[in-house]
Amino acid sequence: MIRKHKISQNEAELDITSFMNLMIVLVPVLLLSLVFTQIRVLNIQLPAQTEQLMQQEQDNPQTLELEMRDDRLRLNYPAGQLLREFSHNEQGQPDFAALSAFLQDLKLTWQQQQIEKRDISILAPETLDYQTLVSAMDTVRAFKTVVAASVVDAELFPLISLGQLPADDSEGPE
Repeated sequence: MIRKHKISQNEAELDITSFMNLMIVLVPVLLLSLVFTQIRVLNIQLPAQTEQLMQQEQDNPQTLELEMRDDRLRLNYPAGQLLREFSHNEQGQPDFAALSAFLQDLKLTWQQQQIEKRDISILAPETLDYQTLVSAMDTVRAFKTVVAASVVDAELFPLISLGQLPADDSEGPE
């Protein structure tokens, strides 16, 4: 009996207070950081098949197109007819601010005329970089506005279709 008593006195106690304090701080921090690691998904529509495209053009020939050229942006309405052209800025980047302002005015005009248009086709070359394409999609989808003292996204043309830019043979000699 004496030996058992002496052995129990020599055993060290396990102090986990500092570990518990660490966990109390670490768990909420990790849970809060999960909000900032969400993956964003951009919804796009695939181009229509040939038969479906012909049927759609017969039903609704008014298609809004954004052509992303190397030196400018061309907004066509109806498809193929130039509505407005935007030159690139001094840094050689597309002028998305001017495009957004024009699309806002266009959307407002159409709403006043009772025209409901929510779709747009973006025609881009194969060599266009991904970030420029995503910026164009963000620009035509929505814009920031202030409503009741808070900034919200107002809808422009959320139904986006992507297509390949046709050859630049439609322009004549200058």
